[in-house]
Amino acid sequence: MNPEPDALHLDRRAALAVLVAHLRLERLEHNLFRGGHVDIGSPSVFGGQVLGQALMAAARTVPEHSVHSLHGYFLRAGDKAVPIVYEVDRVRDGASFTMRRVVAVQHGQPIFHLSASFHRHEPGVTHQRAMPEAPPPEGLRDESEGRRALRQHLPAAALAVVDQARAVDIRPVDPQHLLHPTITPPYAQTWLRAPERLPDDPLIHQALLAYASDFSLLGVAMRPHGLNFMQPQVQGVSLDHALWFHRPFRFDDWLLYETDSPSAAGARGFCRGSVFTRDGALVASVAQEGLIRVKP
Repeated sequence: MNPEPDALHLDRRAALAVLVAHLRLERLEHNLFRGGHVDIGSPSVFGGQVLGQALMAAARTVPEHSVHSLHGYFLRAGDKAVPIVYEVDRVRDGASFTMRRVVAVQHGQPIFHLSASFHRHEPGVTHQRAMPEAPPPEGLRDESEGRRALRQHLPAAALAVVDQARAVDIRPVDPQHLLHPTITPPYAQTWLRAPERLPDDPLIHQALLAYASDFSLLGVAMRPHGLNFMQPQVQGVSLDHALWFHRPFRFDDWLLYETDSPSAAGARGFCRGSVFTRDGALVASVAQEGLIRVKP
């Protein structure tokens, strides 16, 4: 039996509390942190979680400046059975800019590398592209509800993903059918937000956006080919992830995530994203390349 919307909301709120707790990390030493896992049903650790935790580890060593950009590379699949240790290298501490490098380690091997730059706030010129038109989130169906409605028709391997409560309310504007995706242009819009009020710490909101930005990005490169992650012949894996923060925002308010894929070639899809507040402020930009293999 599918849970009622209220029960789904309670499950998501509980999942959010667990995620925020894991993002805060355990400090082992001056530059050493440890993080647990939030299972989303994937066979390995979700890349967005590693991205968010690595950002938190870097920021915990920067007391005054705010993160403005990060670039990460996924090196190995994360093991959900053991914690991840994050080693922070204090590359540079400057008056205006500070740089950190983070290596995520499991079983003595790096699984992820992150470079993050932090900037002291200062005034300057400002402009941005206009926010695209999009229907409001209130009239859209939550992605989890759509997946659970098809639960009895999905392959067994997909049920672990469907049954996990997500910590983020995700409402696609033009959702693809999980079993029979149609061929559409490589473009998508999705509304995102945390299901309840978050602490006022801006870092928590940035880490949660980093986490959520990995959910629907690579899928936009599959749209022109009628593919998705639910199909057993499709293998999709994030290779790298870049994120730039432009303006302050709150992740417990609705954010529009506009994504597109200008190119796919050589079994790799390149995707971009722009994140807007509901009142039109461009708060972040995202880029990612991912592996897309279609087995015969």
